[in-house]
Amino acid sequence: MSETERGDARIGVMIVDDDALVRVGLVMMMGGAPDVRVAAEAEDGGQVVDLVREHAPDVVLMDIRMPGVDGLTATERLRALPDPPEVLVLTTFDADEHVLRALRAGAAGFLLKDTPPEEIVESVRRVARGMPVLSPEVTRRLMDRVAHAGHDERAERAKRRLEGLNERELEVAVAVGEGRSNADIADRLFLSVPTVKTHVSSILTKLQLNNRVQVALLVHDAQLLDGDSP
Repeated sequence: MSETERGDARIGVMIVDDDALVRVGLVMMMGGAPDVRVAAEAEDGGQVVDLVREHAPDVVLMDIRMPGVDGLTATERLRALPDPPEVLVLTTFDADEHVLRALRAGAAGFLLKDTPPEEIVESVRRVARGMPVLSPEVTRRLMDRVAHAGHDERAERAKRRLEGLNERELEVAVAVGEGRSNADIADRLFLSVPTVKTHVSSILTKLQLNNRVQVALLVHDAQLLDGDSP
């Protein structure tokens, strides 16, 4: 039985990185937070699914580049599980096609490996609460700096997917793409916060997405944000 199943209220974190020194550093960071525990460690993405099933972490800190199974593949496998943990991608590049693919696969955000320790710990807390660690500005920078091949086709696919939303849900989706919180969306659209939460849940279900980051990327792909290319 895992620690989570025994009722440990701390946030369980799994660390996945092929560099032993990086893993040691992350273990030390997590160990300094009273509300966080290290549930498991892995040096290759191929170990991730089995360890997640055994230890039931809340958050996985995932290196994107590993010599065996990489972090992208491991993220896709994890997010296909029932009730998967949140994934935070670790990278040395802040605008990388692999990072974008991991976000599309359902990662809740990414962190640079030189991020200050206190920010890494706070990011773990955020994603454990279901909050993405990715600003709309960073999302746009990622989209703008990766390869643009097939952009028009991607925009048309995104627009077709969004046609499944009703008018109010589309308004909420665009607001999510702008990086607005539920409270901001409620104020802007004259709704209650619980109603906004209901709309967000409906959007995720209809679009078969895992989190708000994926909604933001889809809205950006469909060119529905101010400043997007026509």
